[in-house]
Amino acid sequence: MLNNIGPAGFIIIAIVVLVLFGRGKVSALMGEVGKGITSFKKGLKDGSDEIEKAPEDGAQSARDITPEADKDKA
Repeated sequence: MLNNIGPAGFIIIAIVVLVLFGRGKVSALMGEVGKGITSFKKGLKDGSDEIEKAPEDGAQSARDITPEADKDKA
């Protein structure tokens, strides 16, 4: 379906969106989309940095957080 839409079709769609929502609403929406993309990229970078900084020894990073009262139930 999208293969049949040419440049003129995209221009018409853009005009209809601007008429329906107004310039301010569309620009605010695009600003929010841009902030979301930036936040997503930052989250990916922070996650990969955290993985790289993780200790090599798995025993140091894993710890038992079971409450003392529940340890004897196992």
